[in-house]
Amino acid sequence: QLQLVESGGGLVQPGGSLRLSCAASGVTLDYYAIGWFRQAPGKAREGVSCVSSTDGSTYYADSVKGRFAISRDNGKNTVYLQMDNLKPEDTGVYYCAGRGSTCSLTRGLFGSWGQGTQVTVSS
Repeated sequence: QLQLVESGGGLVQPGGSLRLSCAASGVTLDYYAIGWFRQAPGKAREGVSCVSSTDGSTYYADSVKGRFAISRDNGKNTVYLQMDNLKPEDTGVYYCAGRGSTCSLTRGLFGSWGQGTQVTVSS
């Protein structure tokens, strides 16, 4: 069973950077597409980015294109989300989740979730 643990969140000033990690255990990450989602207070959880397992294709929400970069290191069984030029509206709890090989930014298509890591962008 795929188990995921996020890390790397924290408090950062606007314009700053963070790198989130999503470490998998239980099974190899090679066969899973991994998505990153976030949830701001009082708002629904939204898809941020996804990386497929087949060819490493990446997908981004329009709000983060050009600022965030997702990558995977199958040797370390870990997926990363590099977040640059952070804005206050990026604040929220960030979750990673796994599904079959193809990507999606739709929350309901993912069945394995981590516990989340808090990202706060504030001066």
